[in-house]
Amino acid sequence: MSLKLLLLQARRPQDPARYEERASFAKRLGVPIHAIVPHDLLQGPPSLEEIHHHRAVLIGGSGEFDVSKRNLPHFEATLQRLREMVDLGGPMFASCFGFQLLVQALGGNIVNDPERTEIGTFPIYLTPEGEEDELFSVLPSTFLAQLGHKERAEVMPPGVLTLAYSDKVAYEALRIPGKPIWATQFHPELDLEDHLVRFRRYLNIYTHLFSEEEIQAMLDSFKPSPETEKLLPRFMDIICAPHQVTSCMEAHGTNHGSPIPVEPVEMGTPMPADAAT
Repeated sequence: MSLKLLLLQARRPQDPARYEERASFAKRLGVPIHAIVPHDLLQGPPSLEEIHHHRAVLIGGSGEFDVSKRNLPHFEATLQRLREMVDLGGPMFASCFGFQLLVQALGGNIVNDPERTEIGTFPIYLTPEGEEDELFSVLPSTFLAQLGHKERAEVMPPGVLTLAYSDKVAYEALRIPGKPIWATQFHPELDLEDHLVRFRRYLNIYTHLFSEEEIQAMLDSFKPSPETEKLLPRFMDIICAPHQVTSCMEAHGTNHGSPIPVEPVEMGTPMPADAAT
């Protein structure tokens, strides 16, 4: 059976980041793009049967939806399905909006906090739990990561492990103890080039939210984040190796580091005024 990873997306069909996000995950995970199977959360959460037919679940960012506003269609049903998925304990990796959904689903709290907005490249620090974690231990104790959020976790769910933090935000990554389930507020699927493309997608939004000086400071902060790019390949190693999934290992070994073609779209495609990454 061929390798399939289910990518849950909260993006409207016209959002060009919808395809780019899928391509970024494929590139970082080292798999062909057809191995990343998109599921549109705007149509509701996937069934447990659909989840069962995939090696792992990925959850990406958001175009114009906020956890604090609960404005994603089928929001409560999605939170309930996430709780069920955590109970089942299958492999999962969630970033940014996905991190926030998971925090909210498990009893934490997400708030809109413009004062602690992180858009650009920022240093992230591992907690002691992060330094000992089988996935996050591939990272140095301090590393650069790509971020793009105005919401943050104010309260973490009971029982989860906090793996990382930043100068502005106390909770940048989590692990469900004893299960191959991780989530990050930052974007390990994005490299510098991918992130700059994403930033330009939402530039018309940022001009309504920030001054020219603030936007320039964001642009000035962008840097490569090579350490963070090790995280998703390590995730693949973890979810493949225990089960000796031949197709999984072949896909990972053959395609790791290969460029993934991205459908051409115009750089300045405008997005709705309240969109996020």
